[in-house]
Amino acid sequence: MQQDISFKHINKLAMPALIAGVAEPLLSTTDLAIVGNIKYNATESIAAIGIVGAFLSMLIWVFGQTRSGISSIVSQYLGANKLDEIRDLPAQAIVIVLGVSALILAISYPFAKEIFELYNASGAILDYSVEYYKIRVFGFPFTLFTIAVFGTFRGLQNTYYPMLIALIGTFINIALDIVLVYGIEGFIPAMHIQGAAYASVVAQVTMAIISVVLLLKKTNIPLRFSLPFNPEIPKFIKMVFNLFIRTIALNVALYFGTSYATNYGDAYIAAYTIGFNLWLTGAFMIDGYSSSGNILSGKLLGAKAYKTLVTLGNRLITYGFLFGLLLAVIGAVFYQPMGRLFTKEPEVLEQFYNTFWIILLMQPVCAIAFIYDGMFKGMGEMKYLRNVLLLATGLVFIPTLLFFDSLDYKLYAIWIAFFLWMMARGIPLIIKFRRKFLPLAQKM
Repeated sequence: MQQDISFKHINKLAMPALIAGVAEPLLSTTDLAIVGNIKYNATESIAAIGIVGAFLSMLIWVFGQTRSGISSIVSQYLGANKLDEIRDLPAQAIVIVLGVSALILAISYPFAKEIFELYNASGAILDYSVEYYKIRVFGFPFTLFTIAVFGTFRGLQNTYYPMLIALIGTFINIALDIVLVYGIEGFIPAMHIQGAAYASVVAQVTMAIISVVLLLKKTNIPLRFSLPFNPEIPKFIKMVFNLFIRTIALNVALYFGTSYATNYGDAYIAAYTIGFNLWLTGAFMIDGYSSSGNILSGKLLGAKAYKTLVTLGNRLITYGFLFGLLLAVIGAVFYQPMGRLFTKEPEVLEQFYNTFWIILLMQPVCAIAFIYDGMFKGMGEMKYLRNVLLLATGLVFIPTLLFFDSLDYKLYAIWIAFFLWMMARGIPLIIKFRRKFLPLAQKM
């Protein structure tokens, strides 16, 4: 069977995924930009959103791995022309993840203050963090549901509907942010950081509802839970468990970054939060090509088209590097305006401008690492991804951060650690991929 991995087809999958990817972090970035321009306690509000965002990102990345698990299994069965055998799997997977998300919500809600104290938050920043989290956390189950549906669409080689859903959610979030944060005189009081939280929750609920409608109307995948469990559910759980461990390692790095930045002072955590959200936006943009790798690699592996799989890997390295380079150039051109978009505080801007160049320099390296990360997820190589990230965090990120922090490098220490961490994540994946699939491709 001929497999299409042309530049046109890759971009047909990548562009909608790229747009959807940008929409996801914009839910938090929009909160930052709008709240950062309120008339009082803007720095403390930005810091609080950054701290809560780091914690919620951890939860979503840990428990949102259903997307990769579902996408991998669905795409491989699609490639093998056996899709009917796993039609009941997405609904079963969604029920499992919703049960877990409800448990996390129940456990974390009453201990919000203690959680954010672990991030070194105190005073007004701690109060704002708790206030913001106790609203935003109710969007968490809806987010995980939407992510799982996105995984189903991706496995079916469809990135258009996830893009559509994400764009609608983003537009709703931006509109409600403006209305609820600043208020409308005589009609709606200004709710400040609470308004940003409510806007995000409404956007997340809306996205979940649209996901249900599109999945039921546009695919043959049911959302009705039934027993017995599909034979692939144990494999799915194993994949998610490996990604769960991997994502904990990832979030150890994110926790250290946020915790150290918070400890340096309000201006530092605010500057770090802006830089981190811009980095995250770039990462999700690159995720467009990562998603193409994820979607196509699973299908090619299912079809045992190893030669085409190797060609895909080579092409995606080139596309990813060039796209990452483009992001770096755009960031360099708009270096000053990007900071002023989020805050007018001179102390915050100074720290942001001092280190933003490192984030830009990282972009091509991040692009390659994220793309191969996506390919390995598509091929179901979750165990190897787990091991790579455990080693990268334990042997590269933490020692680097501790070393440069001891030299009083502050935010420089954090971003240098992230840079080397990304290199340690990407290089082993390229080596493993070529060692495994080059011999198989040569036999064809």
